[in-house]
Amino acid sequence: MNKPQITIKDIARALKVSPSTVSRALKDNPDISQETRDLVHAYANKHNYKPNVQAVNLRAGRSNTIGVIVPQMVHHFFSCVLSGIEQAASEAGYNVLVAQSNESYEQEVKIIHSFLAARVCGVIASLAKNTSHYEHYQELLDNNIPIVFYDRICTGLNTERVVVDDYAGSLAAVEYMIQTGCKRIFFYGSAPHLEITKNRRNGYLDAMKKYHIPVDDSMIKLCDTRERAIAITPDLLESEERPDGFFAINDETAAGILYACKLVGIKVPDEVSICGFTDGAIAQNTDPKLTTVEQHGEEVGKSAFSILANKLEGEEKRSNKIVRTNLIIRGTTK
Repeated sequence: MNKPQITIKDIARALKVSPSTVSRALKDNPDISQETRDLVHAYANKHNYKPNVQAVNLRAGRSNTIGVIVPQMVHHFFSCVLSGIEQAASEAGYNVLVAQSNESYEQEVKIIHSFLAARVCGVIASLAKNTSHYEHYQELLDNNIPIVFYDRICTGLNTERVVVDDYAGSLAAVEYMIQTGCKRIFFYGSAPHLEITKNRRNGYLDAMKKYHIPVDDSMIKLCDTRERAIAITPDLLESEERPDGFFAINDETAAGILYACKLVGIKVPDEVSICGFTDGAIAQNTDPKLTTVEQHGEEVGKSAFSILANKLEGEEKRSNKIVRTNLIIRGTTK
């Protein structure tokens, strides 16, 4: 049978101090001597003390539920982020209310209003592709509800954010493709206003510039789905100046490029190299398996929750996080 969780009153009784002294010591209040703070922390750690988040929130007039917006639940990266958030939130005693925008600005606005009605204490969100107005998020801030953006961030609001190093990941991927023989690499990107598109495109452009490879507008395409890649790639492969490499903004798009290559009889990677960005199940189930940039979604989720939890506990200093990526070399590149 599990032992009951100890409370602040239990610690106070054991150490023969007042509950208020214990409470302030746990928060490292400078009014409490360092000796007492050390004593309280040592006892709390030894007896596995966990703060009663629900009671704290009740006193503060807020819930212990955070709202999370996921653009697409089926996307491997977003599901990994959500897993990281839920694990960290559960350990800290928070509930998670999850909603999917399905890449719709209108749905995103509805979700925010539902979060307000549910009196969430904070929000972790990634923007829908077509979101370019942010009044609904400002409404959260106006109600003193902190926001942490992840992946697709909003630079127009004064909020915390967690992103992967899109620029460095793209630079490393394209540089590797060039070093293994590619001289005409196309970039398939998402909506131009999104920060991830800008950063990944800039990594691509700087790698090409570093090796003195010219890039024209025809080499940069708005294409971020498997279906779109299958639709536009065959004509490019059959043109006189066909690409010998593709760098795609996600693995779904890269898989579509690979399928298009098979449709027109182009050998991968002998004639064309392909690199994606995510490293989910898709990357490991294509034939050949996809070379891709790993994003570490669970780490993104845990970091986003950690930053939000600190804000909810009164942290005033801005705190952003960049999660490093790494290139996973498989069968679609030489």
